Amino acid sequence: MATAALRNAQMSEAEWETRQELAACYRVFAMLGWSEMIYNHITLKIPDEDGAFLINPFGLHFSEVTASSLVKIDIDGNKLDESPYPVNRAGFVQHALFHRHLPDAHCIMHTHTTAGMAVSSVEGGLRPTNFYACNFAGQIAYHDFEGVTVRDEEGARLLEHLGNKRVMLLKNHGILVMGRTLPEAFIKHWSLQRACEIQIATASMGKPLEVSPEVVAVHQRDLHMAQVPGGPGTADFAAMVRLVDKIDTGWRN
Repeated sequence: MATAALRNAQMSEAEWETRQELAACYRVFAMLGWSEMIYNHITLKIPDEDGAFLINPFGLHFSEVTASSLVKIDIDGNKLDESPYPVNRAGFVQHALFHRHLPDAHCIMHTHTTAGMAVSSVEGGLRPTNFYACNFAGQIAYHDFEGVTVRDEEGARLLEHLGNKRVMLLKNHGILVMGRTLPEAFIKHWSLQRACEIQIATASMGKPLEVSPEVVAVHQRDLHMAQVPGGPGTADFAAMVRLVDKIDTGWRN
């Protein structure tokens, strides 16, 4: 009841819905093994507040994040609520950059999964050698490792290397995806993670078979026919949230 009272007194319905969606996502990532101690970040814009977005409280594991514990900050990293938690600068600098300059980057996800870091650390990056990798052929940007992302001056190079793409492998570092919605970003991350996992497994068995550009083009053209109505990733993310709810519904508070 206290959480409900706080919600009604201090935030819009749109913000509360955004908080619940993002908190659910953190719990889904934890369930899928995509957490990294208390690090890594998923950010989500608040639709009715220009320049405001939510980020995880620095110090909590993904499995501990709740709707009310998420921190609301502006595009310059200033807190817009009374959260007792700090914000990880390594998360804010990179995410704020893209939220500031890319109107369609409604949700941004960055992880250090083993598979994502491994594929980002080999010459050639992701290759079109499996079903999921073919989804991304020609659609992945790459950015050279410059150390932990806490310096504002790296931003210009990140934007330049990203270009018009919305999926990036940070070399020697990990996965970065963006979406017009959280479910869209989720299904991109899930598919890229699977592509990386399968590439690693394939490489352990012998010389991979690369799919021809002609077949990749047909594959990407026809992908929409395998999607459930409702928008990219919507049904997929909803299914994962149902699984999370079987474990714990505390994230909703």
